[in-house]
Amino acid sequence: MRAFIVAAALFAAAPAFAQAPATSAVLADAARAPAGRTIIDGANWRCEGATCTATGGANQPASRACRRVAARFGAVSAFTYKGTALTNEEIAACNA
Repeated sequence: MRAFIVAAALFAAAPAFAQAPATSAVLADAARAPAGRTIIDGANWRCEGATCTATGGANQPASRACRRVAARFGAVSAFTYKGTALTNEEIAACNA
């Protein structure tokens, strides 16, 4: 019975893990996209063309996360951090 309760609890929690907010970046220059995975502040980044997505990572302000990605991958034209998209003004500051 105990195993059933544990399994039920894990099953109920699964949708929360599956729907984690996305972190993504669109690079201004797709040629700067790294091959394979790159880890930045604990986030596992993978790029396909100019679009890069990440899982995991440290909790930090979205603007800092964007600056760290831009420093490694080059300028970004769009950035979403854990489900929150940066504005055009925030993107400009990220790339500065």
